[in-house]
Amino acid sequence: MDEELVESEIPTVGERLKEAREAKGLSLEDIAAQTRIPQRHLESIETAEWDKLPAPTYTIGFAKSYASSVGLDRAEIGDQLREEMGGQRFVSSQSEVIEAADPARTMPIWLVLSAIIAVILIVVLMSWLNSRSLEQPANVASTEPAATAPAAPQASAPAQQQPAAQPAAAQGPVVLSAVAPAWIQVTDQGKSLFQGMLQPGQTFAVPQTATEPLLKAGKPEALKITVGSAVAPPVGPPGKVASKVSLKGADLMRSGAQPAPAPSTGQ
Repeated sequence: MDEELVESEIPTVGERLKEAREAKGLSLEDIAAQTRIPQRHLESIETAEWDKLPAPTYTIGFAKSYASSVGLDRAEIGDQLREEMGGQRFVSSQSEVIEAADPARTMPIWLVLSAIIAVILIVVLMSWLNSRSLEQPANVASTEPAATAPAAPQASAPAQQQPAAQPAAAQGPVVLSAVAPAWIQVTDQGKSLFQGMLQPGQTFAVPQTATEPLLKAGKPEALKITVGSAVAPPVGPPGKVASKVSLKGADLMRSGAQPAPAPSTGQ
């Protein structure tokens, strides 16, 4: 009789959980929000209504999570509940979605949102860098096609082979086109108009306002110079730097395109 009295005085798992919850000033709604366990299951655990709970495995997991949230030992609560539930038959057979019992094993929402935002930022950054790399060559030199003047009947032949057509071909804008990577410098009376690399397919049009435009080219053979619709002779021998080459149309169309004398105001 004394042994049965002692056993009856031992609080059940539900009583221990409820007492710890109330000591912390928490409601069942608070515990449900922390553990993501339906409130009805928490109530059934406190009142030992096993027939209203899912399978023992889930019920013990719920109790352990409940114990963690109120500061009780998970393992001790789990062992005691397993003893209390010994021999109990669960008549509830309805299938239901069981939420995660331990929130510590669930990835926090803020971490998921941070990962999504990081991926979006990386995609936006890569798109911006890609578009910038595509636009950058256009800032080095103008890629607009050279303006063409009406072609004379003899324009199909090389300009140096038809001296009579040179005066007409010397009219029009002077355009430098790169057939291979070429470093050039264009100045006008000591003032730099352009300096840098021309990539294949890029062009540079000499401003028509320039009075004494001069060219310095690291690889003359990598340049194609047109005056209007006519192609000018090479501005220098291959493999040698061409310096102080006059970019006036008439000077370019002369055979050999000899370097022009340095202007009195420049170096």
